[in-house]
Amino acid sequence: MHEHASARRAMETMINGGDLEGLLQAAETLHGHRCPMLALGVKAGHYALTQLFPEGDIHGVTAILEAANCFADGIQLVTGCTLGNGGLIFKDLGKTAVTVARHDGAALRLLVRPDFRERLLIKYPTVQPLFEKVVLKGTADHEERHRFQHMWSAMARRELDAPLEEQFLIKSLKIQAPQAHRRPSGVVCRRCGEGVAESHIRVKDGQPFCLACAGESFFVLSSEGITAAPGMETF
Repeated sequence: MHEHASARRAMETMINGGDLEGLLQAAETLHGHRCPMLALGVKAGHYALTQLFPEGDIHGVTAILEAANCFADGIQLVTGCTLGNGGLIFKDLGKTAVTVARHDGAALRLLVRPDFRERLLIKYPTVQPLFEKVVLKGTADHEERHRFQHMWSAMARRELDAPLEEQFLIKSLKIQAPQAHRRPSGVVCRRCGEGVAESHIRVKDGQPFCLACAGESFFVLSSEGITAAPGMETF
């Protein structure tokens, strides 16, 4: 392996060694806390990579996420696919699901079962009242939030050992794998003087302008999904 490719070596060692606990700990550092959906993201990413790359030589991976939630951070951490490196595609479908693909288009889609949360709360009945107060209603006090997070973290660890088929619906696919290709931001907006990706330039009177300076709407990705934001500037 080339020296410049060693950044993911520790992660791939855990993947190939089946160290889900180590992967969850790393994902917790990225995500900020440990929760069952983060654990499911770790499990989904690990399962997909070990099935698609049985020899352990992981490369050319694309992950297509369908919701922006805790699950997504587990996927990004394990697969190494992020918005910044071009390996992550986001489809705003509001479904806790991911499709992980090789460069040749071989892919696996893992969808969290629709009744997973309901069955999780039945499985751990003592957490249900706290879940309602902390997550659903936002009425919990400090002690209740602390107790809930402790229980939620313990549940995440236990879900690493639960049968995969109880958590996911899994389908093998063949897709047209997208190629990661990005052009440098070499165009300068005529009004604000900032560098802009060529795909996001609008030409007015023969001059290049960024979307904001051109007064055009643009998309915002948040926990609510993808929404359109109106342009703030006008000509």
